[in-house]
Amino acid sequence: MERRLKLGCFAFFTALALPVTAFAHTAPSDSGRPAISVDDAPLFLSLSLSLSRLSGKGGLKPSKRLASSNEIDGDLLMLPLSLSLSSLSIRPFIDENEVDETIQESDTASRESLFGDVEPAAKISPSTPIWKQLVTGWRGFSQLELADNYASPEHFSKAKLRTELSRTGQINEYLKWKISGRFDYDAAYDVSNFYPEAVRDNQRAQFFVRENYLDISAGNFDFRLGRQHVIWGEMVGLFFADVVSAKDLREFILPRFDILRIPQWAMRAEYSRNDTHAEVLWIPVPTLDEIGKPGADYYPGPLRGTASFLGEDRSGRNIANSNYGFRLSQLKNGWDMTAFYYHSLDASSTFYRVSGPAEPLVFQPRHDKIDQAGGTVTKDFGSVVFKGELVYTDGRSFNVTRPSAVNGLVRQNTLDYALGLDFSLPAEARLNLQFFQRVFFAHDRDSFADAVESGGSILLAGKIWRNLEAQTLLIHSLNHNDWMFRPRLSWNLEKNWRWAVGADIFGGKPTGLFGRFDHNDRVYTELRYSF
Repeated sequence: MERRLKLGCFAFFTALALPVTAFAHTAPSDSGRPAISVDDAPLFLSLSLSLSRLSGKGGLKPSKRLASSNEIDGDLLMLPLSLSLSSLSIRPFIDENEVDETIQESDTASRESLFGDVEPAAKISPSTPIWKQLVTGWRGFSQLELADNYASPEHFSKAKLRTELSRTGQINEYLKWKISGRFDYDAAYDVSNFYPEAVRDNQRAQFFVRENYLDISAGNFDFRLGRQHVIWGEMVGLFFADVVSAKDLREFILPRFDILRIPQWAMRAEYSRNDTHAEVLWIPVPTLDEIGKPGADYYPGPLRGTASFLGEDRSGRNIANSNYGFRLSQLKNGWDMTAFYYHSLDASSTFYRVSGPAEPLVFQPRHDKIDQAGGTVTKDFGSVVFKGELVYTDGRSFNVTRPSAVNGLVRQNTLDYALGLDFSLPAEARLNLQFFQRVFFAHDRDSFADAVESGGSILLAGKIWRNLEAQTLLIHSLNHNDWMFRPRLSWNLEKNWRWAVGADIFGGKPTGLFGRFDHNDRVYTELRYSF
């Protein structure tokens, strides 16, 4: 009954918005024909966020590995549906908005491979003064987002305006640069006292230093120095192999990925020769996930509503705990294969119990050192693309129910993997299916998760009428009744403008990855202008 009520609410919300499609269809462009936005790219649907762009039918072509992260974004989830109460269990995320926004992301993220420009910087004369390059040629977006959490207790949850600006340029043929930043302001925290003061202060307004780096080319070697996205995941929308990225999780994994990801201050070097690439990475002071404050809608702490929480311990963020890693890749007979190793101060929080066994539960989020090794594989078969990722993690701890457990945690190494198929369908439609699984080694019987946690997701997307696009994402645990459902409609009103309406609906038990947000179901609308 409750599920039918949630779905009925969204159906009614969508029906109210359909009449505006006539306008979305008739908005003329300068040429007198209907304007087509860059978002006209087909939408996808994925069983776990394995949405990805198909490469040419001739197989995957080699590309620079230092390409900007946002060039491979697709929007969806990623972590296995583990029921661990630790926020660590949500490492694989899925973001459903990624499909219809894949093309527009090139407007806000790095637009160039390292010295293999997507948007050639050669258009700018090397003799052009730096100050003049900084004054002209800016790109970015401005996006208004409104949301209402209709589940009890109903409340207005978001009235956010995001504005991001970025600029790329070059000093000479060997030196290129990028600067970017974003400012967010959410009026919902000024017009309502629903949230605690700490939450309002944390999420009302913030300036983000985005990608700001210098690229250096020297023969077969390329270097990128500065704040940058580093994406090692080959499955668009999944974060299994994307172990380097930090995330802004204050809205769970609901925002699109170019907003969700947080750049790292890093030094990166790549060596390329024929179809072989080698990459070395050093992050002196790591950037960690943003999880918000207790009392926020999507705070990831265990036993929400029962336990209390201390402030997050970020004392490990120093050069003594630098992150480092390397990645090797090879393209052979159309198979794009990579292998990597990464040592880091875990970007995800582990919730330590700091109260005694007989005392009221109190937790504190902290960050531990972990080691991760894994690989990815991709193969383009024409109308179908196969993708796979595997990651072994050593050093991560998970919450258990046993009161005698030290800090309420047990260290358990894990193996995460995902297999996905992306299908191109007739009528500009796309279907993406994915199966993913987490295996716990030396599984503790008092863990909130099973020894083997399995999940799947399906995303179906495509145009339903000219500039009107629809997509539906369902992610479901195969062990438990734990799920998330995300329907969405978007209109490309005219060039550079997009309007979307949708819903984020959760179900399951309070200990589930999605079920813990069962009372945070919401409907939303977005209006975005890209330039």
